[in-house]
Parts: sequence; structure tokens; C-alpha cells
Amino acid sequence: MISKKNKSFLLTIAIFITSCFSSVFAQQSELHKYSNGEGIQIANDNGYLIKIKTYVQPAFETRWNTDSISDDNYDRFRIRRLRLRFDGSDENSKLNYRLQFNFGGVSEVGDATVNQIALLDAFVRYNFERGFQLTFGQRSVVATDNRELSMTSTTLQLPERSRVTSSFTTIRDFGLFLRKDIRFRNMSRLRNYLEITTGDGKNNFFNKDFGGLKFGGRIDYLPFGTFTNMGQFRSVDIMRENSHKLVFGINYSYNNGISSRRGRYSGDILYNDSSGNTLLPNYIKYGFDFLYKYRGFSALGEFVSTSANVPDGIYERVRNDGSTSTDFLVDDVRVDVKDYVKNRIMLGQGYNIQMGYLFKNLWSIDARFTHLIADEFSFLNNGLYYNRPNYYTIGISKMFNKSYSYRIQASLTLVELDENGLSRDFNLPEPNYINGEEIYFRIITTIAF
Repeated sequence: MISKKNKSFLLTIAIFITSCFSSVFAQQSELHKYSNGEGIQIANDNGYLIKIKTYVQPAFETRWNTDSISDDNYDRFRIRRLRLRFDGSDENSKLNYRLQFNFGGVSEVGDATVNQIALLDAFVRYNFERGFQLTFGQRSVVATDNRELSMTSTTLQLPERSRVTSSFTTIRDFGLFLRKDIRFRNMSRLRNYLEITTGDGKNNFFNKDFGGLKFGGRIDYLPFGTFTNMGQFRSVDIMRENSHKLVFGINYSYNNGISSRRGRYSGDILYNDSSGNTLLPNYIKYGFDFLYKYRGFSALGEFVSTSANVPDGIYERVRNDGSTSTDFLVDDVRVDVKDYVKNRIMLGQGYNIQMGYLFKNLWSIDARFTHLIADEFSFLNNGLYYNRPNYYTIGISKMFNKSYSYRIQASLTLVELDENGLSRDFNLPEPNYINGEEIYFRIITTIAF
């Protein structure tokens, strides 16, 4: 049974797609171009262009714990991603738009299952001049998240993004996005990003907006010029850069009134003052990162740090069912209100370093180390879902062409638990939690059209 909200959503999308296609097919149209892995392009006589791209990623994952008393592993087969994307532009490429859906039923970070079609991107972009763009709508927040998030899912170096990405990123948001490139005579570039968004994540236009706006920006410097074929936004050095390519940047964001753990959703975690008015903490995030490529070798480094400003006057918390409580307990112990609020947010630091080498036969070997440092009061201390400071990953991939249209990747990850971390023995009923180290094996196949 489709809800009234979902019916309205589907109707809106249907009208949008119809209008986009009508602008192209109103004139005589033809298949303009097909690139394996990059989709098909349809153009009309006036130069209007639509690009259609889709890909699917079947995946298998197995997990086990070194202290498990059961013999079986936790196994999972699923469609990690199933996406359909429409891109369009006018005859002068001044105006662009994008619409992207996920039909896989899995959240973007892969840690939850959602039984619905997810709208990922819905935006229009105007190119004032070369290197100067203004975007309005919902899209990934490349300016205020770590660099790995700006890389498309079909080009990742390993089957999954790092734990830094899943712990701290907003992923997508709705608002205004500004980018301005400055090109110097020595071919180096400075890329400046500015974002003003809701601060409540994707699809917030269907929900009530809590808190204020989120303001953020990023500055990237490319001392040796741009990467080949959009290589800055692709993990693997598939183009085998003939000269050194490097980008490093810094980013900062201030979310005025956050109502979830990291700004992905709206209204998940709410507080009131003594008069019943919503009163929320502010979330600050900053980081720096780099990407380097040369002749098949690539290296990515990232650092992220978060903090929160909790206002005075929080009197009660709002439960999931809408009721309120003035109890502020952490592990059944009453704590200061501000400490309780911080304990429900992703606060702390994390860094990720990974590197790999792509051979000429398109085999790749890769390695990654990720480390998380939780604040004293932070959801990163949650023993069941987090409290895992170290992640060691090795991987191997085989690409069958240079267009990312077909590839197979596998990885093995060792996860170290903190002394207060709890790992579930996946094949025993709760609450059979154990200590020990976790091991993940993942394999994923990408098929893109």
C-alpha cells in the first residue's frame, strides 16, 4: 500500500521526467552517443541533451568474531546499489539538471535496509561561466564532507567506503551549492566551494525542518593542474596519470540546530526548553584531505573532527513516540544535560589513509587503515554499533575495461574493538554479546550501462 506522501512523491517525479523528455523529443531526436559504463545520450536538433545511466552492484558479505562460540558465520547476499540517473542540459550547456534514484533498498552507507525507492539527487545547475556554477536542489555535499564521499560508487578503490565516511558524513542535503574555479598561469587551480543547506539531510522537503541552516565550505588546491578524465572524483588511477597529480583541501561546516546524530535526517533527536519549544545543539565539523595519483598508484588521506555546542535551557528530551522525559541517563547513570546531548551525537575525530596500485592488466591491489577517536561523551562510544577504533583492510580488484562498466572487488577487514566494545555473536539470539575482534569479508560486482 503506497502512502499518500509517497504517491505525491511519485507523481512529482513522473511529471519531472515527462517534462525533461518532452524538451528533447519535441524535436527530431537521435541516439547521440553511447559509452560503455557512462550511459546513453539522446539529443535533438536544437542541441538539448539527455543522458541516461544505470548500474547495479550485487554483493556478498560474511562476518565472524574471533571469540564466537558458534561455528557458523553471518552471511548476507544483497543488491548493494541499484541506481538510475538522468542528466540533461540545454543547447549551450549553461543549464544542467540531474535526477537519480536508488532502487536497491539499502541505505547509502549500507548499514540499513529501506523498503522504498530513494530519491538521491534532484537539482538544477547554472553555469555562469567556465568554472563558476550555482546548483539548487538535493545533492551530495562535497564541500563539507570528506573527499572519499565525492567519489562515485562505481569507482571506489575498495568494496565499501571507510568508517570515517560512514561515521561523520551527511552524504546529501538540500540547498544552494556554489563552486568557483580559479586557474593560474602555471596550470595550477584553486577550487572554492560554498554551501547553504537545511542541515537535515536528503528528502527533507517532505518533513518538518528543525533547527536553522547549515553553512559550509571547502578550498581545494591542485598544484599540478586537473586530473585526467575527472580523476579527482574517482578513486583508482584508471588513466595511469603520466605526470604527478595532487589535490589537497580543507573544509568546515556549522550546522545551526542539528536534530540527528550527524545531520542526515530531520527530527530524529529532539529536545525542548521548559516552555515546550524546540531547542537543539549546534554541530561543527572540519577536516583536511588529499588525493595523489601517478602511473597507476593512488593515495588518499583524510582527517575529520567534530564538536557540538549545547545551549543552556534544555529541559526535556522527546522520545520516538512523541512523549517527553526529563530523565537524562547514560548507562543508567544521571549525567549533566549537556553531556547527555553530546552522548547521542557523532563527536570525535577520525582519519583514514588508503593506497593502491593498478597494474596495466587492470588488476588492482589496495590497502586501508582507519582510526576513530571518540570524545568522552559521544555516540562513537556506543558499544554495540561503534567503540571500534581500528579498521585494517586489504583488497583486490579486477577491472575488465577502463570505463568502470564491469569490475569485481573483494576485501578482508580486521576490526579491533575497544575494551568496552560489544560484538554480537550473529548466530545466537540476543543478548549474547561477546568481546574479541571482528573480521569482514566482502565481494562486490559492478555492472554499469
